[in-house]
Amino acid sequence: MLRTFKADLHIHTCLSPCADLEMSPRGIAQRASEKKIDILGICDHNSAENVPALMEAARPFRISVLAGMEVTSQEEVHILGLFDRLEAALKLQETVYARLPGENDEDAFGMQVVVNHEGEVLHFNKKLLIGASTLALEEVISLIHSLDGLAIASHVDREGFSLIGQLGFIPEGLKIDALEVSALMSREEAQKKFDAHYPLTSFSDAHRLEEIGQAWTSFWLKEGTVEEIKKALLNSEGRKILN
Repeated sequence: MLRTFKADLHIHTCLSPCADLEMSPRGIAQRASEKKIDILGICDHNSAENVPALMEAARPFRISVLAGMEVTSQEEVHILGLFDRLEAALKLQETVYARLPGENDEDAFGMQVVVNHEGEVLHFNKKLLIGASTLALEEVISLIHSLDGLAIASHVDREGFSLIGQLGFIPEGLKIDALEVSALMSREEAQKKFDAHYPLTSFSDAHRLEEIGQAWTSFWLKEGTVEEIKKALLNSEGRKILN
């Protein structure tokens, strides 16, 4: 049976150096429950190492967690990759890590904390997660699709690290699945401004607990999965974006 799912598919954890250290698995799950979020997308910068902890922490709240990553292309464009299978996200991570130069400077960029579902520190990631990979934009999208994932261009209404902000336009024929607008702009405004021929979504890009659920998209789905969301973006088989 189809029903409404409230989704915030752009959440950072304490693994992202620019995120608050309070973005622990339990804290995120608790806040998402309070905001009545049904589906979370965990999308740390260039890494999926904290996804397993979020899946475990969200289980008691009956929140679906999609394995994800916010990949930075060589053009410094941010792309969300979302997957039904954790293994697919980790496979993408393997490729991104191999193409991600540099080492993190905690004093300059912040700590990159890998935790378990209780928030206990497992280790500190030393890669330069805040940096750009050497993967071209089209390569990133192709990799995500090859792993049966959903590729969404992040916060296109912002100047920094967005498809339009970095390139100045949306390349013709780009095989992106959707565009994300931030909490700063409604999807109606974005449609007029960008003349978008792609489905429009809105998520919080939360780096702090209080930001979770500040922007979301409601979908009409059978279950909270990437496969169902893909159908909704295509307005297929009765699935659709509600707002």
